[in-house]
Amino acid sequence: MTYQESVWDDSPSLKSYTLSNFRDLPHIQNLSEEKQFEMEVVGNVLPFKANNYVVEQLIDWNNIPTDPMYVLTFPQRGMLKPEHYSKMENTLKNTSDKKEIANVANEIRLQLNPHPAGQMELNVPTLKDGTKLYGMQHKYKETCLFFPSQSQTCHAYCSFCFRWPQFVGMDEMKFAMQEGEQLVQYVSEHPEISDVLFTGGDPMIMKAKMFSKYVDALIEAKLPNLKTIRIGTKALSYWPYKFLTDSDSQEMLEVFKKITDNGIHLAFMAHFNHLNELSTDAVKSAIKEVRKTGAQIRTQSPLLAHINDDAEMWAKMWTKQVQLGCIPYYMFVVRDTGAQHYFGVPLVRAYEIFSQAYSSVSGLGRTVRGPSMSATPGKVQVVGTTEFDGEKLLVLRFLQGRNPDWVKEPFFAKYDENAIWLDDLKPAFGDKFFFEDELTTHPKTLQYIKNDAMLINDS
Repeated sequence: MTYQESVWDDSPSLKSYTLSNFRDLPHIQNLSEEKQFEMEVVGNVLPFKANNYVVEQLIDWNNIPTDPMYVLTFPQRGMLKPEHYSKMENTLKNTSDKKEIANVANEIRLQLNPHPAGQMELNVPTLKDGTKLYGMQHKYKETCLFFPSQSQTCHAYCSFCFRWPQFVGMDEMKFAMQEGEQLVQYVSEHPEISDVLFTGGDPMIMKAKMFSKYVDALIEAKLPNLKTIRIGTKALSYWPYKFLTDSDSQEMLEVFKKITDNGIHLAFMAHFNHLNELSTDAVKSAIKEVRKTGAQIRTQSPLLAHINDDAEMWAKMWTKQVQLGCIPYYMFVVRDTGAQHYFGVPLVRAYEIFSQAYSSVSGLGRTVRGPSMSATPGKVQVVGTTEFDGEKLLVLRFLQGRNPDWVKEPFFAKYDENAIWLDDLKPAFGDKFFFEDELTTHPKTLQYIKNDAMLINDS
């Protein structure tokens, strides 16, 4: 293959890079064979996919290996624990049998907590006729997640992604669903649902015609309870041409406008992990086009070691997002799956970064909430630290809970400067947090609570 840089002033074509062809990149060829092999080792366990926009427009190849966009998209040795790295390294050195390599990869993957926060056990909803909907999740009363089968990939993969099981070829670990009719039926059967969140993968990998079929089904059903359609997407960052020059770009924008014209709010949940992603003319133009449809763009990202654990960067990113007409929404904590050991930031440090950045932006940027853990019981925010009876404590609260009554109720954990997740924390008072008995005794009945406050059994 002869490598040629893309033309970005016309209608660029998407070119993907995976394990099969990443060595064709001159930038990669400039790296040592040892580094290239490290990428192959990690990329055989965790999903890897970049594209020409990321490679040519977002990565500073003079700043390797610390460039944040490089770490965000290309495999790094530390993303696997030493014992897992050694296992895959030895496998690749001793065999070229794809089935054997895949078996070893799957053994490692099953040790990486592929579905955290009870996604498979607690969040899978059921129709009234008993049909389980494995392409949906319903954890919080007002919002259900929908995983269209046509969106179970992305323009490029984030190396931290907590949905990595969607991309590694283990079908039993996937959420995916084709039937838009079942989505409509479920929302119709559950009047407490006001928001449907299209997720994946990335729904914006879909062609406009396919996405429109799902949207049309929801609109034509005239569901009185449906107020908002959300789209969880990284497309603005990884391929803004989806909304500019792709063959169906205008058609997709028309689908957005159809949603808002029918009185349904369209919340475009954009994932931006670093200020650099907001630097190109293409992303700025794409944001304008999306906003013209009446959609509201909200932004979110986890706090990531090696990529964005820098308060000044976050403040600049939120300020830039506000300038471009976006609403800063969430700073998350890296979930307890995949390469959490590599990307995780201690909760105490996460709070320090958040509060420093938060205090450095105007009121319009202070719509953001965090640092927030999407854990089994709900979204738990680190509020700060305090002292009680001479002991230092962490202050926490729920932003969302399996039981809505938990929301906003403060609770306390013993101060631990090394803890990176809720499960690492110990209660400050007693031997359990206030929600644990209810969560342990009735885990499935806490999928959501009906408007009449009666508990519903999800099974």
